[in-house]
Amino acid sequence: MLEEMTAFFKNRLEGYDEHMLTEVDQAGEFYKFTASQLPAAGKQHILDLGCGTGLELEEYIRINPDAHITGIDLSCEMLNRLRAKFPNNGNICLICGSYFDIPLGENRFDAAVSVESLHHFTAERKLSLYSALHKSLKPGGYFILTDYFAESEELERKYFEDLNELKNEQGITDDRFYHYDTPLTIGHEADVLTAAGFSSVTVLRSWGATHCVKAFV
Repeated sequence: MLEEMTAFFKNRLEGYDEHMLTEVDQAGEFYKFTASQLPAAGKQHILDLGCGTGLELEEYIRINPDAHITGIDLSCEMLNRLRAKFPNNGNICLICGSYFDIPLGENRFDAAVSVESLHHFTAERKLSLYSALHKSLKPGGYFILTDYFAESEELERKYFEDLNELKNEQGITDDRFYHYDTPLTIGHEADVLTAAGFSSVTVLRSWGATHCVKAFV
């Protein structure tokens, strides 16, 4: 049975960090690498889409403890776990909600990041988000996306076909988020970022089907 997104992560909160770092192939490496691609010094303003318990932020704050961070996540429980990791850090602002719905503003952030969150959504949904994200970044800003991607267009289509079949079987409508992986190919992801206004999209590093992508304003 498909689980609603918030329930899925609430039910897996205990042991989540350990699972991600030990069960997801090379996650310990790609969280550190992702953090290393963000601004390394100064009171930079950083947006994290789907920050969860903050595995990438733990690494980043070690690099740049002066950064101002805005994190958005659907799971209030995960955000509470993140708050507990940094109880005295006044530079972290956490927002519980959907990053598709929360206004991101304009020219607010020096950089944005997202790790292992966006592989649940269609190109159409991502286009609206990435367009808003592009506007929210300052001139010269950039977006670091680390996620896993479909290895072929045929596999991408199958993910979405399987999800639609499950939704039909279970009578699920499209007005709520359910946890099911539907990654795009890296090429299609780059197409969406470009359509949203990003000037260049570069794959910085890969770990199997997981890639770290940098998209410039």
